[in-house]
Amino acid sequence: MKRLLSIQLVSGMPRARAHSARARRSAAGLTLIELMIVVVVVAVLSAVALPSYRDYLKRGYRAEARAALMQAAHWMERAATATGSYHPLPATLQSVPSGTYTITASAAACPGMTPAIPDGGASTFCLLATPQNAQTGDICGSYTLDNTGHRSLATATATVDECWGR
Repeated sequence: MKRLLSIQLVSGMPRARAHSARARRSAAGLTLIELMIVVVVVAVLSAVALPSYRDYLKRGYRAEARAALMQAAHWMERAATATGSYHPLPATLQSVPSGTYTITASAAACPGMTPAIPDGGASTFCLLATPQNAQTGDICGSYTLDNTGHRSLATATATVDECWGR
């Protein structure tokens, strides 16, 4: 440990003095002005970084939903190849790991599309990824994918290319 004070004998009386102004200042700590500058810098960085980080997370959740739809479509096609018709999704494919989207399958046409076969029976399917929790109100809304590979959106404020393309 560094010695900050030294004792001198002047006229027989002990006298304490600091080694330097630098040693006194480091012992005193931060001034109020320095502390306020640090607080302002942290606040500015937080104001810029947090919205960007939230957008980054939402984009990641969207990618996860698209991947889950593709995985569910592959499962539906494998099941149809093996049995001749589409079957309900297993529970393991009905949500994404983050819990931000639920996946549902329907024999009817996807919202805004006409079915390839008029009766909409077990020879067609529509997969719908509906946002949950933190993704509710997302600009891409719900993702849809049908048995022909047609991709679309339901309740979205963004375009299909913006949401499916990224």
